Amino acid sequence: MFNEVKKSIQWGEETLTLETGKVARQADGSVIATLGETSVMANVTFAKQPREGQDFFPLTVHYQEKYYAAGKVPGGFFKREARPTEKETLTARLIDRPIRPLFVSGFKNEVLVMCTVLSHDLVNDPDIVAMIAASAALTISGAPFMGPIAGCRVGYSDGEYILNPEVDDMHDLRNNPEQRLDLVVAGTKNAVMMVESEAYELTEEEMLGAVTFAHEQIQPVIDLIIALAEDAAKEPFDYQPPDISELYAAVKAAGEDKLVEAYKIQDKQERTTAQNEARAHILESLTEEQRDDINVVQAIKKLEASILRGDIVKSGKRIDGRALDQVRPIVCETGLLPRTHGSALFTRGETQGLVVTTLGTGDDEQIIDALHGNFRSNFLLHYNFPPYSVGEAGRVGPPGRREIGHGKLAWRALQAVLPAATDFPYTVRVVSEITESNGSSSMASVCGGSLSMMDAGVPLKAPVAGVAMGLVLEDDGSYGILTDILGDEDHLGDMDFKVAGTENGITSLQMDIKVAGITPEIMEKALAQAKAGRLHILGEMAKALTEAGDFSVHAPRIETMQIPTDKIREVIGSGGKVIREIVEVSGAKVDINDEGIIKIASPNGDSIQKAYDMIHSIVAEPEEGQIYKGTVVKIVDFGAFVNFFGKRDGLVHVSQIENRRLNHPSDVLKEGQEVWVKLLGFDDRGKVRLSMKVVDQETGEEATKEEKKEKDDA
Repeated sequence: MFNEVKKSIQWGEETLTLETGKVARQADGSVIATLGETSVMANVTFAKQPREGQDFFPLTVHYQEKYYAAGKVPGGFFKREARPTEKETLTARLIDRPIRPLFVSGFKNEVLVMCTVLSHDLVNDPDIVAMIAASAALTISGAPFMGPIAGCRVGYSDGEYILNPEVDDMHDLRNNPEQRLDLVVAGTKNAVMMVESEAYELTEEEMLGAVTFAHEQIQPVIDLIIALAEDAAKEPFDYQPPDISELYAAVKAAGEDKLVEAYKIQDKQERTTAQNEARAHILESLTEEQRDDINVVQAIKKLEASILRGDIVKSGKRIDGRALDQVRPIVCETGLLPRTHGSALFTRGETQGLVVTTLGTGDDEQIIDALHGNFRSNFLLHYNFPPYSVGEAGRVGPPGRREIGHGKLAWRALQAVLPAATDFPYTVRVVSEITESNGSSSMASVCGGSLSMMDAGVPLKAPVAGVAMGLVLEDDGSYGILTDILGDEDHLGDMDFKVAGTENGITSLQMDIKVAGITPEIMEKALAQAKAGRLHILGEMAKALTEAGDFSVHAPRIETMQIPTDKIREVIGSGGKVIREIVEVSGAKVDINDEGIIKIASPNGDSIQKAYDMIHSIVAEPEEGQIYKGTVVKIVDFGAFVNFFGKRDGLVHVSQIENRRLNHPSDVLKEGQEVWVKLLGFDDRGKVRLSMKVVDQETGEEATKEEKKEKDDA
């Protein structure tokens, strides 16, 4: 009944298995990939005819984590998987980016790739397994896919690269000083296609070494996919790329001169207007048959690419007149918004980000319900890209894949320099509002985010800057590497290579390739050129701010205190009664964790001190020989009981009230009276012994021997 094919290899410390032919047999390609006990099913289907009038390649990649894979029930009211989580969205992008450039040029049939996590052993991250499964499913589907690709994750600890480190090792790198890198690389047999990383100030040499190591490690996986395809691949889909040579010649004759003039305009809005006019002129000049050809857009784009790319490689000059390694003019401002905790406006050419930082308490941490467990995040970065930033009147909706992806890239770049939670117990939320865009808005978010957090008083380990690099690679092997690319250079170029970091090293790197990969030589030169650009940008940022500023008066103050874990129950009280009373009386927020770390937050310093004193009185023990201010709570024949330490009472014996004989304690004391007492110690039954007569009741200081003698004589 089943024509099952299964292939396996030993990959690192685990066995990697690919199998097909048993499940989802009506899909064009279906593969279940298993690494350890983590299994992901990838199913590929593609339309055999393009939709009428389709002028782009409609590839859709979905990645789904099923909670049953880890033996969990979903949270929430409905108890089922709903909209994609951030991890699912980012993983879908991770798979999409290296496979998209490998479809045959001109293919416009709809393609759907669905990856479903079936089992998760909580050791091997399913995102890498999903990428491998998707590549294998595409390879055997018969689609015009020029793969296969493979991917892996690389860690870096003690000077050694680690293949596919465990999930727990990569969960929270900021609090794991032994692990300095979380790198994902995808590539073909001959070249790297995609890089995504979170790093802790790695040098360019260390980062390049990690990419090279990853490319070497994926070779056996590519061979495994090829072996599977030899036994299970379907017949290749009969697709011939359209011959657009005649159409391209007509387009070139109709409007090359106008497009050349348009690309000489340096202002983006004026250039865009001229480009649109040139495109309209070209369409008007073509025959009706040529205008109706679905490849006409591709022909026009090819002409634009040849104009832009030719100038760059031949003359070393770009659209806006810059040299290849030149960064656009930069203006940095901080403290723009009066009521926010921190704000910055970062402008680089025609790209601008208004970035705002808000400081919150432990109550503001994000609770994340992930497949491998629940955890909290105290650093949030949200990126918004409204239509007006590019002069458009488009639809405004919830964050899309682009917003989530760019926000995560900026998050990775900045979180490496955040202070430890024990040193800075705040939840930090950074929001980047892109107000203008002409390339590299994610890197503007990194620069603006660094300035904004310092403006809010966040003690970053070092400022971070980011720069987007581009590439123009010609058929004859000549190429040009571009620093700080424009939007047009991104769209019509061959690479988008984003590098962020401090003066000391790289904190994040992301690379997307539109051609069949780049060589280590090109990547090495791009990293060196990016470092020079990054250092230049850091210098411009330093003109605005170089270190953390003063706290905003509107930001909450947070103090931390450590108490013994056996005292936690006393601070919380039965049903939370005690901690609620502390909050109500002091007016401060109080948060306590299982390790006995208490965070007290309030904009009012007096409220923090009051809460601190109330907690201290509960958990601290009175010290013998110390003087305390107390209140008389009860008078008896043999003395008076004084509340002197929190809720703790002690006895002042009648002989310890004054240095003279008293008929009754009520001769000098009354209930509610405030007195100074010294803790003499504890009797055999643990009862507290206090003394008033050894303390000067006016100053609260211990009486001198002379004072005691005078009182005795009196």
